[in-house]
Amino acid sequence: MSAGNGLGARGRLGALVVALFVMLVAGVASAEVEVEVDAELVLAVDVSRSMTPRELEIQRRGYAAALASDEVVSAITGGLLGRVAIMYVEWAGNFSHRVIVDWTLIAGAEEAAAFATRLTARFDSSLRRTSISGALDYAAGQFDDNGFISNRRIIDISGDGPNNQGRPVLDARHDTLARGIVINGLPLMTREGMGSQFHLEDLDEYYRNCVIGGPGSFVLPVLDWDQFPTAVRHKLVLELARSPAPARPPATPASFTGAAPSGYDCLIGEKIWDQMRRYWIGP
Repeated sequence: MSAGNGLGARGRLGALVVALFVMLVAGVASAEVEVEVDAELVLAVDVSRSMTPRELEIQRRGYAAALASDEVVSAITGGLLGRVAIMYVEWAGNFSHRVIVDWTLIAGAEEAAAFATRLTARFDSSLRRTSISGALDYAAGQFDDNGFISNRRIIDISGDGPNNQGRPVLDARHDTLARGIVINGLPLMTREGMGSQFHLEDLDEYYRNCVIGGPGSFVLPVLDWDQFPTAVRHKLVLELARSPAPARPPATPASFTGAAPSGYDCLIGEKIWDQMRRYWIGP
């Protein structure tokens, strides 16, 4: 009788061990595994009120055509792993962000074409204000727990004017670079939309001094909308085909004056907004 009870206890103990082992294996199997890619890229696209519906559509179609092009697909598949992860988000004010296509693995022409199709499935309206700092903060946070891992994390930000809402853009840039994320810029130096009072003749210099940063970062200005599809295609090839650059310390923190190390006034957008606000309110 006691022997039988002993065998029963050992049997129950063995069953418990097996059950725990099965649960452990199932837990490991169900845990999210990060997919290694050559690069993680957030396409952060300006859709502020200064953009016309035509300009919004040009941007979506331009990115779609570029992503599906032979040149960009070759840049993607020619990498060490032959695959990248891309996210497309539209931004305007400090808390105005709209994810159009979430993180997507692209490893060939078929996935690139599918991404492009999703971009042009519908076209949304513009949003209010312009917060480059808010766009950088939002985009930088999207790399956390996104299911991918790489040694190149890039934010590709476009815009047709300077920061005029949210925290100073130099602060956001510094924090983004400190996380090892490279920022590239696509300043849209066109004159079609509203908000001409915010138009900077040297918007490319604003982006160069106040927005971009990190190893190999660059600015590629667009002077006319006819140039946009070619510019986007060229920019994506540069970003996705580029070999990893050696790491270097992040940029120095912004000063309270809002001036870049070069002396460029990176608070120019906020100052224009304050001037316009006084005009709107009146004496």
